[in-house]
Amino acid sequence: MQTVHLTDPARTDPWVGGVRELMLTVLYPARTVRGFSRAPQLTPDEAAVFAEYAPHVHPGLPEPGTVDWGAVLTHGHVGAPPLPGRRPVLVYSPGGGDSRTLGTSLAEDLTSHGRVVVLVDHPGDASQVELPTGMRTTALIGPPDPATFRTMTDTRIADLRLVLDRLGDLPLAPVMDSRRVGLYGHSAGGTAVVYTARDDRRVGAVANLEGYLDLYPTPAGSDRPLLLFRTGGFEGAARIESSWASLPGHRALLADANHWAFTDYGSLVPQLQSTGLVTAATRAALVGTGDAVATLAEVRRRVGAFFACRRS
Repeated sequence: MQTVHLTDPARTDPWVGGVRELMLTVLYPARTVRGFSRAPQLTPDEAAVFAEYAPHVHPGLPEPGTVDWGAVLTHGHVGAPPLPGRRPVLVYSPGGGDSRTLGTSLAEDLTSHGRVVVLVDHPGDASQVELPTGMRTTALIGPPDPATFRTMTDTRIADLRLVLDRLGDLPLAPVMDSRRVGLYGHSAGGTAVVYTARDDRRVGAVANLEGYLDLYPTPAGSDRPLLLFRTGGFEGAARIESSWASLPGHRALLADANHWAFTDYGSLVPQLQSTGLVTAATRAALVGTGDAVATLAEVRRRVGAFFACRRS
């Protein structure tokens, strides 16, 4: 894996002004990982901010000082040389308030099946983003109102288009097949990827992991594959179903799960419960009551099979 900093001089950041900046994590099949260290899910500074942020956004998560979030290691090895050959590219947009790092587990699995995966942070609504210019924390306090959600979505769409524009300029461009690009996203990220694909023919397939699609009309054409994947426990299920009703996409249901089971919370929260650091009620509200290993396997299987069938 490698991290990449992007700037868009043509855009003003809607949250803080100035030039719009993004941070990416790019995961890719490696030729060898010998001698390259495993990356932590969060840097020490990111972990400190996340520890303060998490229990306010998700009541019931451990209070600061209880969990060493910076001790969680990914399976990505920093700077390892890529395996030669061009590979399909998948671009991920996280849920509102989440950082890109909470999509690590699914991204690693998709990469292990021969893809390059680009995780995108959206500074301003992400909990924390460590930029070369300093730490950015979220501008959101509580659930966004309709105007703020529209700003979030429009900003994310522009961010994703910037990433698509710059794929050929990234350090790992030689191993990316820009003719085979898919998008996937969770919650607000699912909303954003569908609307991005609506007007961008570079995108061959889209997976929406429980994102509302009632912000704009005609969110996706019927000429490109669309996965609409939701959980059985999400409190917004009625709105989800209503906003998806007229779409021709392939539908899938993750039973005994809740909204954040699509993220790394699906693995982390059950472990916290097993050590007594979160209650069963908190677990159910965040990720559901189903077996964590089986749920993770089902998410990986469904999303991986969808993109495998579309050659993206």
